[in-house]
Amino acid sequence: MALVYIVEDDENIREIEEFALANAGYQVDSFANGADFFDVLEHNLPDLVLLDIMLPDENGFEIVRQLRSSEITAAIPVIMVTAKTGEIDLVRGLETGADDYIKKPFSVMELISRVKALLRRTMDDAMDIITIGDVVINDKRHQVTVAGQPIELTYKEYELLKYLALNRGIVLKRTQIMDKIWGIDYELESRTLDMHIKTLRTKLGSCGSLIRTVRNVGYVID
Repeated sequence: MALVYIVEDDENIREIEEFALANAGYQVDSFANGADFFDVLEHNLPDLVLLDIMLPDENGFEIVRQLRSSEITAAIPVIMVTAKTGEIDLVRGLETGADDYIKKPFSVMELISRVKALLRRTMDDAMDIITIGDVVINDKRHQVTVAGQPIELTYKEYELLKYLALNRGIVLKRTQIMDKIWGIDYELESRTLDMHIKTLRTKLGSCGSLIRTVRNVGYVID
């Protein structure tokens, strides 16, 4: 279930958006201002943001700039919701980094259609950027960052982290991991896997605890 964040100061519009998206099967959280939105963003990233332009603390253009300036949040899809109908305002929103826009007033059907379309467009690219807490795996660049700082991993450490991340919340058996990362015909002592997990945790620093040992079974990242 996709998680959508709504940033909208108009309570009536916010409630309409919440109700429509929840009925369409999305998980929804909403905020009346940018400050509350960024507070929650530090702990949990959404699959899409529905963002009003005119907000009490900072406008939507500035919020999009902040999202795009951070490697952790740069790939989050953003739909701007605006009462501004001038072409220059719409172009400004897209040039700032928004993926789409909806003009007020809008129909519920249009809202759901735009959200579905953008999530569908980004689905193919979703596996290129994997985010778990402060850990971001950029598979196109073969790069891992922790709290925005790049870390150096060996090829096997990278593949191990990616495999665990792609199966987030699923306990992977030791044999599964060894077959996937080292190959089914590779003769490997199980302590080799343990050593790779140990060094991976060390390199991840404070995020190393994301990788959890399940006694007598294997490992899981959550």
